[in-house]
Amino acid sequence: METVKKITAKELKSRLQNRQEVAIVDVREEDTFSARHLLMVTCLPLSRLETMAPRLLPRLSLPIVVCDDGGGLAERGYARLKAGGYTDVAILEGGVEAWALAGYRLYSGVHVPSKGFAEVVEHECHTPYLSAEEVDALIQKKADIAVFDSRSYEEYNNNSLPTARSVPGAELVYRFHELVPSKDTLVIVNCGGRTRSIIGAQSLINAGVPNKVCSMKDGTMAWHLGGYELIQGATHYVPPVSPAGLAEAQERAGQVARKFGVKEIDHATLARFRAEAANTTLYVLDVRTPEEYAAGHLPDTVGVAGGQLVQETDNWVASWEARIVLVDDNGVRARMTASWLRQMGYAQVFILKDAMAGQSLEKGDSPLPSIKFPLSGPAPQTLDAQQLERALKAGKVAVVDVGISKTYGKGHIPGAWHAVRSRLKENLGKLPKAELLVFTAADVALAQHAAAEVAALGRQTAALGGGNAAWKAAGFALETGQQHMIDEPDDIWLPPRERKADRERHMREYLSWEIDLVNQMQTDDDSRIGAVK
Repeated sequence: METVKKITAKELKSRLQNRQEVAIVDVREEDTFSARHLLMVTCLPLSRLETMAPRLLPRLSLPIVVCDDGGGLAERGYARLKAGGYTDVAILEGGVEAWALAGYRLYSGVHVPSKGFAEVVEHECHTPYLSAEEVDALIQKKADIAVFDSRSYEEYNNNSLPTARSVPGAELVYRFHELVPSKDTLVIVNCGGRTRSIIGAQSLINAGVPNKVCSMKDGTMAWHLGGYELIQGATHYVPPVSPAGLAEAQERAGQVARKFGVKEIDHATLARFRAEAANTTLYVLDVRTPEEYAAGHLPDTVGVAGGQLVQETDNWVASWEARIVLVDDNGVRARMTASWLRQMGYAQVFILKDAMAGQSLEKGDSPLPSIKFPLSGPAPQTLDAQQLERALKAGKVAVVDVGISKTYGKGHIPGAWHAVRSRLKENLGKLPKAELLVFTAADVALAQHAAAEVAALGRQTAALGGGNAAWKAAGFALETGQQHMIDEPDDIWLPPRERKADRERHMREYLSWEIDLVNQMQTDDDSRIGAVK
């Protein structure tokens, strides 16, 4: 039996200080993880490890350190990574508590490197801002202003400021010429809290636009706390970019890229990077909008809008010493995004020159990673939606949804129970006493893994072919709510506006937490943040 490899907090600290490549992953569920964790870490929940790891950890020989706060999750994560073919895996001995006992700093929250970075940017660059009260006064008197919401379109559509238009972060410089024809217009960038407001406003300032630009302090949370009404269902799309607008954006983005040392590579160099990817970790990310990516992208690239990449870099890149190649169709969004990653501390950031020109493109979602995890039990039988519907009517089966609890709440198969997959063994007695348990999720692979695990524990199981999407496509109804929870879900961290109770208290606490990150990050020797300007 193979001996489990371990690493001490002091040894891991030395690796980080010497800039040796290592990916630190915490396998606790996201909400539990958010209570306290290391800075240079990626949350890789055990319940979703097999589907997240291939994208986050694209090299099988990548050095990986697994941690938790005790209780055996790190050992289970270690075993699954080894089963997936990863060859250089170790466990942080003593977990996060050992890190703290060694005198090293722990953090709360999620996406701390990105959020703390934005706070440093505001502090160092003196990014100007306006309060909710000041923005409301400008709106009321119909001042010459343009309000840009730099979150994803889905977040903007859910709740936005009056008059705001959806311009996700990496789109701001790219679309500015069409959106702001007058240099006298005051430009205000907002998000839900602080990070994307600050980065969005500073992007325009760095790009040298002639207008006065401000972030809106504390975003839609401040708007809500101030008693102002948020708009639901806004659909203010941005116009297409003209040739003149593109030329201007390319010039501005080019200046920013040169200022921050962003390097360009050609397709031949990218081919060499791919050939070396077994020994040097490589991420190739398309930073255009999701719609543009789906319409046509280079093979073997992962789509993530540039603003989201800067907002939650740890969700996409687990290795700080990896090569990161950013792709778009004209260089603007790739250059602006790369400039922020460079300042954040990623040393090897490149943009692909003339990325789409003359290339064969693929359509649809991001490709499935080549790394495959074996099932940890017998392969389950598969039922289609019609078979499951008939079995439910006959009372012979029970459905268990192991997808994200928030997604489950928005719509699931009627009567389905929700279970956090990492606790299926402990909760086996709570599962319905049906003769067959059918597992499902938005991600089909998760349902298959769960069904195999429970089958290994002695229950009869199956997986729904095509998952919840197949059920819906077959014309069957979904129900909403969280009325059938096996236990209290901790699989996802919910932002304050999505909390069931005390939302205003959560908002105030969250904003205070964000603001305080600047003090922590500036005195942490693990932080890679360089000189921001």
